[in-house]
Amino acid sequence: MAVATSASRGLRSLLRRRLVGSGVPHLSFRPVSSAKDVAASQAKEHDYESLKVTKAGDHVLHVQINRPEKRNAMNRAFWREMVECFTKIAEDSHCRAVVLSGAGQMFTSGIDFMDMAGELLQPQGDDTARVSWNLRHLITRYQETFNVLEKCPKPVIAAIHGGCIGGGVDLISACDIRYCAQDAWFQVKEVDIGLAADVGTLQRLPRIIGNQSLVNELAFTARKMMADEALSSGLVSRVFQDHESVLAAAFTLASEISSKSPVAVQGTKINLLYSRDHSVAEGLNYMAAWNMSMLQTQDIPKLIQALLEKKDPKSVTFSKL
Repeated sequence: MAVATSASRGLRSLLRRRLVGSGVPHLSFRPVSSAKDVAASQAKEHDYESLKVTKAGDHVLHVQINRPEKRNAMNRAFWREMVECFTKIAEDSHCRAVVLSGAGQMFTSGIDFMDMAGELLQPQGDDTARVSWNLRHLITRYQETFNVLEKCPKPVIAAIHGGCIGGGVDLISACDIRYCAQDAWFQVKEVDIGLAADVGTLQRLPRIIGNQSLVNELAFTARKMMADEALSSGLVSRVFQDHESVLAAAFTLASEISSKSPVAVQGTKINLLYSRDHSVAEGLNYMAAWNMSMLQTQDIPKLIQALLEKKDPKSVTFSKL
């Protein structure tokens, strides 16, 4: 007890010292009430064939799958550009949250087999071992297309409308938060084309839904899951009336997240993912090692001072990360 009391006094003393003389600048914050309210402008460092990246308010980027004439099918450019895009976002100190959506009538129809057929059906190699080796290299490269969403320390919010088919389920499974419109539907389509899903659905979906029987049913049959079932099963956290309203809600959520300390938010994402794949004891040990440095951030005394002065925490300005 004496040790705990001493530690508590030491923490209070540290906070008092770090609060002295620190100013709290003000930041005007207004939640996004409509997708039309977002003053989107092209992010000049992002120029792609299959994606459109725009700035959607302070510290928020909007990434759209942008092949509406092809129902946002995932062509060769998409698999390459997603890695490039989210690698840049991970290193963008100004960005704090991302909204991911699909342009046009649906989120995505999955793999563009017309564009990908040559690569998938005619693998290079002069014997079975070499063909297999090259196929493995190809599959792991495609897996990285969605792994980058998890590796990106910025929270990624999927805003889904219409169909989310095949590779689309792999994609949203790697996102941190999933919202959908009432017209959304989801389909693990791979068995209908003679293969097992190989870029994330079978690994991530059971952890998301927590119902192995339901995951097995979806993966074995390729049946459609509609929005209400997606909500009740835990695949999405909220359902909205239409495409416009789900986008508006996703932008509002992204703005709320981006108003928080980036040290706190990004550290939370990294530790949530680590704990998902490790035991409780390992997760706690990693968390202790993480916070032994991150607790020294100036964001903590800034926020405590704002609370003591009865100011809105959103009024605090945080340094880039």
